[in-house]
Formats: sequence, structure tokens, C-alpha cells
Amino acid sequence: MPLSGKSSIIIFVILSFAIIVFLFIYYSKKQIIIRTLKKIPFTRIGNIQTNRLTKTTGKAHAIEEPLIAPYSKRNCVFYTIKIEQEKKNGKNSHWENLVNEEKIQSFFIEKNSDLIMINPTQNPKNYKSYLVVDKKVTSGTFNDASPKFESILKQYDIKSTGLFGFNKTLRYTEAIIELGEEITVAGIAKWKNLDKPIPGYSYSKIATLISNQKQKLIITDLPKEKVSKTS
Repeated sequence: MPLSGKSSIIIFVILSFAIIVFLFIYYSKKQIIIRTLKKIPFTRIGNIQTNRLTKTTGKAHAIEEPLIAPYSKRNCVFYTIKIEQEKKNGKNSHWENLVNEEKIQSFFIEKNSDLIMINPTQNPKNYKSYLVVDKKVTSGTFNDASPKFESILKQYDIKSTGLFGFNKTLRYTEAIIELGEEITVAGIAKWKNLDKPIPGYSYSKIATLISNQKQKLIITDLPKEKVSKTS
């Protein structure tokens, strides 16, 4: 039985929506990084070859005084935070970005007592990244901002209430690479002479992952099995 005009329109709308959702997911930062990393085989730190595109995994360790995540106050080498406010216009609503902050420092990756140095820079930015969000905080009409959340908002000169003292609908997300967390990094391998000894490391050179004009560093704390090379 042929489809009616109304049924055809409904099917078209459903298919169009499904295609949009698929494209949104496929081209998301997370999926792009997963697809890129899956094409690169893992290399043991001790087997790294100079000038080769290399992917390795291990535990993150600070080279200098570690960063401190704004909300969770955990020691880390990389964090990203976002603060958003829900804005309404009649029946429609959207999230307005109030704060989008990212901080990173040079760090080591350690695996089986081997070390590799990672040197990301923010200006100019020489890396791509995806971090799993591990802290979410919200406030709203019947949900006052906690004292800890209020403290964060104050740091960024944001008030949790608006006109007549009503709560704003706010949300905070935080993602970090914590000290000792297992992560995966890809980049161009180099061996670097050490200017000064590293405690517990007895060699005069250390493997380093860097970027170049064609290849940025790729950094993620996604589980290793998600970024393993497909067979």
C-alpha cells in the first residue's frame, strides 16, 4: 500500500533528524579524536623511534608544581572548566557560555618505570584534547548554589541570583587529568638531552612527544580500549 503524503512527511522528518544526530556525534571532538588515535599503533616508551608518529599510554606525573582544579581542588596537570547559564525566550531556551577555561602544563607519562615527556603549549595551541567530565554542579529555581559553588562563581564575578533574588539556572562542569591517572597521548617522537637529572631516572636522554606543523599532540583520558588500533 503506498504511503500517504502525511506518512511520507513524518518518515522524512524522522530520517532527517536521525542523520543530523549521526553527523553531530560523528564530527564531535570526542569521536574525531577516537578515530584519529585508533589509526596509530601503541608503542612502548622504551621502543620509541625518533620522528615517528607515536601513541603511548601511562600514568600522568607533574614536572613542576601541579595545577589545582578549581572545584574539586585535586592536583592535576590539565583541567578544563565550563560555567553556563540557561536563557529562556518564550518557550525556547538555550545554554549561554559564561566561562570556558583551560589550563595545561608540561608533564611526564610513566609506564613500567619508563618516562616520556609531553610539552603542550596554549599560545600557540599545539594540541588537541578530549577529557572525560568528572564533576558536574548545578543550581536553579528550587536548588540553591552550594557554598562551594558560590565560591567558584565569585571567582569569576558571577552571581547565582538575578532580579528579585530568584536563583539563576547554572551548571558547572570540570574535567581533569589527575596525577597518577592513566592517559593516552600521541605526537612526534624525539629524544631530548636532560639539562638536569630527574629523581629516579638514570639516563641522560628522555623520550619526548612534540607537535609540528602537520601534527598536533593529541591528549585524552578516555579508556585505552576506546583508542586502541582497530585490526
